[in-house]
Amino acid sequence: MKYVKILLLVVALVYLNNASWLRSVPDAELRFLAHRGVHQNFSKAGITGQSCTASRIEAPSHQYLENTLDSIDQAFALGADIVEVDIHPTADGRFVVFHDWTIDCRTEGKGVTREQTLSYLKSLDIAYGYTADEGKSYPLRGTGIGKMPSLAEVLDRFPEQKFLINIKSNDPVEADLINAFLAQRPGENLGRLSFYGGQLPTSRLRQLNPSLSGFTNASVKRCAIRYLLLAWTGYLPESCRDTTVAIPIDYAPYFWGWPRLFVSRMHNANSQVILLDMSHGHTDGIDDPDLVHSLAPDFRGIIWTDKIEQLESKND
Repeated sequence: MKYVKILLLVVALVYLNNASWLRSVPDAELRFLAHRGVHQNFSKAGITGQSCTASRIEAPSHQYLENTLDSIDQAFALGADIVEVDIHPTADGRFVVFHDWTIDCRTEGKGVTREQTLSYLKSLDIAYGYTADEGKSYPLRGTGIGKMPSLAEVLDRFPEQKFLINIKSNDPVEADLINAFLAQRPGENLGRLSFYGGQLPTSRLRQLNPSLSGFTNASVKRCAIRYLLLAWTGYLPESCRDTTVAIPIDYAPYFWGWPRLFVSRMHNANSQVILLDMSHGHTDGIDDPDLVHSLAPDFRGIIWTDKIEQLESKND
């Protein structure tokens, strides 16, 4: 009986030490990350890394194309706090903002994106391959000519806004190229930039320039596992400090102190929390306004969304 009482006491102490409802809401705002800006959404059923997403879009309700200046501008106008973009180095030593490994899917061109010059990439129609009816029509064709921007153009156009930049390769040399690019921008506010993607280049970039923030799948998993194992004691693992933690919404309730205490612990350790949806086996946005509304009273991290246009009244 004595041991039962001790066990119950320990359980009670662990519960109270991690009870979110006993904590106040973190003193921060709910923020939104617009994945690829405002873009043409597509069916994600059965999607793989090789799928041509332009060939499976929903019937267009707007003219915006992912990773373009117009798309980014509209995302910020609709209330995005951060916009996610994708980058590749080009054959002539620049960086282009474009998602796909090749230009075959979205454009009239052929070949690997990084094997092309920036001037050639800018000559292409990035809306060329978009179809919502299996190729019967191409409603956006002709609207994307010259709309593939360089990374420099994006940062110059939006000098104050924040970006999450996806490094599309796993080549560590790319970190050196990015670091050199940033060094050529002496007035750049590095605090507004965060990087993620390939394990090797992202890790190396942070080694080259510790003032840059970034994360990888491995760093997120390392923090998550150690947090689940240790944070019940109140201890926050080193792997959860000075980083970004991306949490699938389905798993979020299992993290000690979710959501108020968990987010507070991360904020106090200079880490940010991104909430996203991985229920279909890949990274999806949280796009349901009702779900966002239900999260808003307690969650003070970042919500990853593919449809910022649906959440434009999020603060109402």
